Amino acid sequence: MDFTYSVEDEEFRREFRSWLEANLPAQERASRIDPMRDETEEGYRARLEWHRKMHAAGWVGISWPKEYGGRGASLTQSLIYHEELAAARAPRLVNTMGIMLVGPTLMQFGTEEQKKRYIPKILSAEEIWCQGYSEPNAGSDVASLQTRAVEEGDYFVVNGQKVWTSDGHRADWCILLVRTDPSAPKHQGLSYLLVDMHSLGVSVRPLVQMSGAKGFNEIFFQDVKVPRQNLVGGKNQGWSVAIGTLMFERAGIGERANMLGLVRELIALAQSVERNGANAWEDSSVRQTVARFACEAEALRYTVYRQLTRQLKGLPPGPEGSVLKLAASELNLRISQFALELLGSFAQLEYGAPGAVDGGIWSYRALASRALTIAGGTSEIQRNIIGERVLGLPKG
Repeated sequence: MDFTYSVEDEEFRREFRSWLEANLPAQERASRIDPMRDETEEGYRARLEWHRKMHAAGWVGISWPKEYGGRGASLTQSLIYHEELAAARAPRLVNTMGIMLVGPTLMQFGTEEQKKRYIPKILSAEEIWCQGYSEPNAGSDVASLQTRAVEEGDYFVVNGQKVWTSDGHRADWCILLVRTDPSAPKHQGLSYLLVDMHSLGVSVRPLVQMSGAKGFNEIFFQDVKVPRQNLVGGKNQGWSVAIGTLMFERAGIGERANMLGLVRELIALAQSVERNGANAWEDSSVRQTVARFACEAEALRYTVYRQLTRQLKGLPPGPEGSVLKLAASELNLRISQFALELLGSFAQLEYGAPGAVDGGIWSYRALASRALTIAGGTSEIQRNIIGERVLGLPKG
């Protein structure tokens, strides 16, 4: 791998950094809590306005083709883009699922009509997207799903339920994996549909997490009519499309996980609290633990470069995405748990409680950190993928 940036890349960094400095005042820098929490309507509207501002300046979907509203930036510039967003603590864009999952999937598997219809409005956040994969009895084994779609003339009629749907309460559209051939083997009878969430028969209910967040939802489909032209990849050919989407998701989660930034915040915490009657940072065991976290975070950064190298060769996301997703989510969990050890009895105070250290942010993170080891494919599933596809181990 070549770790040097071209002259054009460095100029891109300077341009974007200057734009952020000019357009993102300090008071608008993001809080360090993921907006998947119980976000107020005012908070969401503020992020929507920021998204629109970014889009108007050409800073959304920067690596996407210009013909679909992107900037046509290189993959290395995309990496720089995410580094600069993290450094500036810029608010998260509102259409995460659309940008990370739907757009790339349609570019690879969609028809030209689908690309032109949906991709520009994903970038502009005119249409918000969610993902309909998991079901109450089909979590990690997505292919065992039971939501049915029966073809009737020019439509598919959908009945079933999806669960753990991020942003489902705000979504206009859903990428939906359904069973269209119940008699076929479970991986061969699936289809991939684009479903209008405002269709008659769609209902959404929030799922409250232990952190208090309400960003997850369950969705019910009752005789929902989906036009046949909303089929992606062919009838009963949805599994390959779904796998492509999952690869984009796992790579995206790992690439966007700012572990080095989290380590720096952990250092600041250790320097501000006491441990055994002295400043916690003076304890060599604390410094050694944080140093291990820092080494892992740095290794993750280079794993992102490895994934980038694969894409630069024109290859789709591979099992390296599972390595990224697994390592980032597990490191995030261990950092949050160690922060609670440093806080001691103060760890019992929830986010926003009077007297909570650092506003209770670490207590919130500890409660929320487990979710990332489940969402996008559990850690157990990722280990299976790595064992079989990277290490070449036999299937269990």
